[in-house]
Amino acid sequence: MIKLEHVVLASPEQMEFIIEGMRNPMNSWEKSDSEYETSGYDIVGFDLGENDHSLMQRLTNAGTDHRKFMRMMPVYVRITAPLYWWKEFDTYKVGTVANSCSTMHKIAAKEFTLDDFSCEHLNRIGTSSLWDIIDILNVARKLYLNGGEYKGENYDSKDKQVWWQMIQLLPSSYNQTRNVMMNYEVLANIYKSRRGHKLDEWRDFCKWIEELPYSELIMNAGGLDDNSINALQGAVRNSSKGYIYKRKTED
Repeated sequence: MIKLEHVVLASPEQMEFIIEGMRNPMNSWEKSDSEYETSGYDIVGFDLGENDHSLMQRLTNAGTDHRKFMRMMPVYVRITAPLYWWKEFDTYKVGTVANSCSTMHKIAAKEFTLDDFSCEHLNRIGTSSLWDIIDILNVARKLYLNGGEYKGENYDSKDKQVWWQMIQLLPSSYNQTRNVMMNYEVLANIYKSRRGHKLDEWRDFCKWIEELPYSELIMNAGGLDDNSINALQGAVRNSSKGYIYKRKTED
């Protein structure tokens, strides 16, 4: 299971700055045809012009040395996913920053339930075993918070030995939430290597990438041809509203 929410993309001012820098090598600023969308005196959105979009595509095709603008296009997202997925995500250290909900500090903050785990593929045997682990974790949690006796042994509240039982018994299917900052170049690397991954979480993550504005830049950098990109984006348009560079305005 993976949940992606609270997506924040580049602001109109950031996009203007990114395009300005993208055109620095050839001093071609006068060819930029992107513009702000306004409502009265307020900037509410950004329209990427054909000239700027075309240059982005050419630079993307030219390779990583030329598409520096992609490293300047931020993507912020709140991700909830199992620890076994985060272990693989953590291989992408360059260009990412994350603030996570701490299992070390907050593992005993709430009672463990089945909803805390990614277990959609478990059969009866697996689910039964997971319930046994959840029961043991909750026994340890109660002892850690309140102290008490268990099978002839007495424990004080906040006993470190009891805390260790929760930490070392916690399955890798336990879901953790992180707020993550990435950029389009990082997403291109992820898309290229993870699009056909055996984990559902990675395939769903790549489908989310396809919904981002100008995702063709990411998919092109990931090695897809134009026909494949058009087919994927068409499917996205038919099934999702996707995300656009728009500011929320008051009603």
